[in-house]
Amino acid sequence: MSGAGTLLPAVLMGALMLAGLTRGVDVYDALLAGAKKGLRVCLDLLPALLALFPAIGLLRASGLPERLGALLSPVFSALGIPEETALLLLLRPLSGSGAMAAASELISRFGPDSLVGRTAAVMLGSSETTLYVAAVYFSAAGSKKSRWAIPAALFADLVCFVSSAWLCRLFWG
Repeated sequence: MSGAGTLLPAVLMGALMLAGLTRGVDVYDALLAGAKKGLRVCLDLLPALLALFPAIGLLRASGLPERLGALLSPVFSALGIPEETALLLLLRPLSGSGAMAAASELISRFGPDSLVGRTAAVMLGSSETTLYVAAVYFSAAGSKKSRWAIPAALFADLVCFVSSAWLCRLFWG
């Protein structure tokens, strides 16, 4: 890193400590209280993550996303979504790393300037790992009922996928 890159965090920490001291805040106690709160949040998230990560691994190892992609490719085609992006569509709500790997493979195979490569990139950038985020946020908030949040978020992902495909076809198709 350059000198300015390593200096900025130190200047920021110093400014925050100085601001706390001028306001009569015990900076060290505030730092410890924040660290304790952060550890509590981590402990609250741990059960959801311990359940979610093996489930994602089992799903990917089963080959189910590939089979679903092959089965749903006519639907994707009717929606204007390139059939090659089916695996990305199925993995994105579950796993960011799985979706990144699928998009990377598509971009490597078809090229970054191809319709498939651009569509994969836009899909990846415009959608979210919905089920992972929902598990983390609902766990952190202590909420036991997601009600309509997950179906609405998955519908939003579908809208992102379809609009990504349409926009890529419009501009680069």
